[in-house]
Amino acid sequence: MKKDYSTAILEKKKAPNRLVVDEAIDDDNSVVSLNSKTMEKLQLFRGDTFLIKGKKRRDTICILLEDDENCDEHKILMNKVVRSNLRVRLGDVVSVYQCPDVKYGKSVHILPIDDTIEGVTGNLFDAYLKPYFLGSYRPVRKGDLFLVRGGMRSVEFKVVETDPPEYCIVASDTEIFCDGEPVKREDEDRLDEVGYDDVGGVRRQMAQIRELVELPLRHPQLFKSIGVKPPKGILLYGPPGSGKTLIARAVANETGAFFFCINGPEIMSKMAGESESNLRKAFEEAEKNAPSIIFIDEIDSIAPKRDKTNGEVEKRIVSQLLTLMDGLKSRAHVVVMGATNRPNSIDPALRRFGRFDREIDIGVPDEVGRLEVLRIHTKNMKLSEDVDLEKISNNTHGYVGADLAALCTEAALQCIREKMDVIDLEDDSIDVEILNSMSVSNEHFQTALGTSNPSALRETVIEVPNVSWEDVGGLESVKRELQETVQYPVEHPEKFEKFGMSPSKGVLFYGPPGCGKTLLAKAIANECQANFISVKGPELLTMWFGESEANVRELFDKARQSAPCVLFFDELDSIATQRGSQVGDSGASDRVLNQLLTEMDGMNAKKTVFIIGATNRPDIIDPALLRPGRLDQLIYIPLPDEDSRHQIFKACLRKSPVSMHVDLRTLAKCTEGFSGADITEICQRACKYAIRENIEKDIENERKKRDNPEGMELDVNDEVSEIKASHFEESMKYARRSVSDADISKYQKFAQTLQQSRGFGTEFRFADSVAPATGSSSAGGADEELYS
Repeated sequence: MKKDYSTAILEKKKAPNRLVVDEAIDDDNSVVSLNSKTMEKLQLFRGDTFLIKGKKRRDTICILLEDDENCDEHKILMNKVVRSNLRVRLGDVVSVYQCPDVKYGKSVHILPIDDTIEGVTGNLFDAYLKPYFLGSYRPVRKGDLFLVRGGMRSVEFKVVETDPPEYCIVASDTEIFCDGEPVKREDEDRLDEVGYDDVGGVRRQMAQIRELVELPLRHPQLFKSIGVKPPKGILLYGPPGSGKTLIARAVANETGAFFFCINGPEIMSKMAGESESNLRKAFEEAEKNAPSIIFIDEIDSIAPKRDKTNGEVEKRIVSQLLTLMDGLKSRAHVVVMGATNRPNSIDPALRRFGRFDREIDIGVPDEVGRLEVLRIHTKNMKLSEDVDLEKISNNTHGYVGADLAALCTEAALQCIREKMDVIDLEDDSIDVEILNSMSVSNEHFQTALGTSNPSALRETVIEVPNVSWEDVGGLESVKRELQETVQYPVEHPEKFEKFGMSPSKGVLFYGPPGCGKTLLAKAIANECQANFISVKGPELLTMWFGESEANVRELFDKARQSAPCVLFFDELDSIATQRGSQVGDSGASDRVLNQLLTEMDGMNAKKTVFIIGATNRPDIIDPALLRPGRLDQLIYIPLPDEDSRHQIFKACLRKSPVSMHVDLRTLAKCTEGFSGADITEICQRACKYAIRENIEKDIENERKKRDNPEGMELDVNDEVSEIKASHFEESMKYARRSVSDADISKYQKFAQTLQQSRGFGTEFRFADSVAPATGSSSAGGADEELYS
């Protein structure tokens, strides 16, 4: 008997018209998608209008599309609006039927839902309904809700009546009435609740969470029949703003489970035993309303490591939480979800199997994830045609979901600011023409990008460099080397994969002061559109034991979160001196260097973080830092030669009005041995003299005008409008070299020593590319030929 019953259920499930609901790629309210094989079995065709039956005796009609790429044979893809009308959730089963007798409608009566039109002015028919139904031949069902987006927001409507009754297709000659009072929302008519389609950039993690949460809550018999206990808890961890709380709410809404949210600090009380009592009440409430999800936000605030906290209350709360999680009946349909951005500060007893069974990293989204999030946040926005969301997702490295939401809001605000001169703040309503003329353009997004940073880098001094290659005069070979090391891995990662090579981790610039080491680092960060964190070496050192190493660890964590990122260590010699060289030191600098070395070794190949170090004391840097695999490329930035000096003069003066009589080539010849910083000083001084002369002539002309008796002709001096040769001659009198010959020879000697130690200059050819050696002895001839 039991066998027959199971078989009957299986056969019922296998009926071709019973399909599992999955999320739609297309967000149209009137369209659902099926696999072509399913359509063939059901004798349905693309563009057919057909009937779908859901739960609570609800049904609706939709237009059919074919989608073999995203839709499996036993699935049906529909968006949140259709699911809500059918009272089904993702994973539920619906039945589909042919519906050949759907007629064109004579008239339909549609009214808005009251809470979605607060603050909306103007004619709803013209602004929302007319564009929605225009030329689309949409099927509608009496009692259904649908969402219309436009004018920077979305409005929900309800189909109140149709003629012919129950359902019809709205054609070009169908009369649409929207007269009457707005409809009050029923509790079950919510389309604005957060669902899975409101969470972007975490597809892999969502699949894991649904497997761990939905299955135990909706089908506990699965675990019972297999003979294992279902998971009790999931810990979500990741940077702030990555969507941990949003995911928990989406899971609760989609599963239909009772959602009990505990914000960590809220349950704390100064009364003895009350905090534990609050926690017990929360678990009792959840068990009463099972199936339910208990979500503990900021769990690190109520469950810190007991050996690290001095408070007795915290210790008791951790113990209470442990006993409550152990006490959850194996089939009580209660799942505990915790969220934190500091997983390592949680008590380890909570992180074992049987309590928080699985820990899921909700990390920083990649490029595809960012595009998903941007599409979600802009679906209610009125975007201009020039907005390229793919390009914006490329330029938002390190942004989490909350940062992207802030970016979209800022772009919309930018659009509103432009219209502030035509909006009268005193008026209660805004003209419909003004609202219709507003749309968010690419320019608004670019302005918003200029003012926003990833939240992971908010407390780090981050500068988005505005230095380009044009600002760096000369150094062509160094620029080329930098492009290959930093820019290519960011822009062409597939090439490195093709050749089976992982990119270099870092570069060390060394050379005399003022030769452009810092400028080069900024330029390369700007060129490859990477985040740029500048670290001044001494900033990392503190007097507290262990804190300096923690600073280094935190710095690398932030860089990984906002990858691709250029981590620039200026004055690297201050924290990377040879170990054991500091007499009387507490060992802090040695520990910082050790931490630096281990962080560089632990860099994940998938996280594109580049380290650029700059120093003018390469001789005192620890050799462990300079080996291949850490700072791979050691680049000597010498004093500029004549051509480079000419380029530096041009770069410094490219925005300045320079007289045609100024010969920059002659200036370059006269500044032999000058560094880039010295040349910049010459240009600044010449510019200062020109400004001084200009101001003096203005004052003199003003005096002449003031002292002039009426009727006399004035002899007014011409104002100085450009930097003349005389200004440069005056400036050259004060020009000075900041680097001595002794310093230069010291750097050249170090570069030479480095080349010899690395075997530079040793010629190497394979045997088949070398001409036969003449006069070589037979013994060892092959070796001599190979290493000639």
